[in-house]
Amino acid sequence: MRRRPSARLIVLAPSDRVLLFRFVHKRGPLAGQDYWATPGGGVEAGESFVEAAERELFEETGIAAMISEPHIAERKFILQLSDGEHVMAEERFFLVRAAIDTLSRDRWTAEEVEVMADHRWWSVHELAGTTEMVFPEDIARILQELIDTSGPLARA
Repeated sequence: MRRRPSARLIVLAPSDRVLLFRFVHKRGPLAGQDYWATPGGGVEAGESFVEAAERELFEETGIAAMISEPHIAERKFILQLSDGEHVMAEERFFLVRAAIDTLSRDRWTAEEVEVMADHRWWSVHELAGTTEMVFPEDIARILQELIDTSGPLARA
């Protein structure tokens, strides 16, 4: 099974709400799946996780930020891609504090335009109480820990 490293972003607005995109798959192997997830994507050849995080943040939100290690969370799991391939996903999550909550879709790929149906800034309370599918599954806990602790944060 192919390994797929990817950089994911925990983007926090000044109100401590986290940005999630709603993915709705209408065709292909993932047809019928509907879930919320953090911005981010695969690490390209020659890129570091940090470089991928900065690129994905800018491409998916229009927010430019310098991101640095350490990452704040990671996970590994088997993921089915939109073309049907199963890969071993290796995700690292990076924190970004956004100064604004306005996004740009100008750099989205055709696939992103097709499947990214909406975005929303979620509070910890909303995440803890939702019945919708959200990835990562423990994002409410991650967000609460970020709000409860202080430390060096990337700023956009």
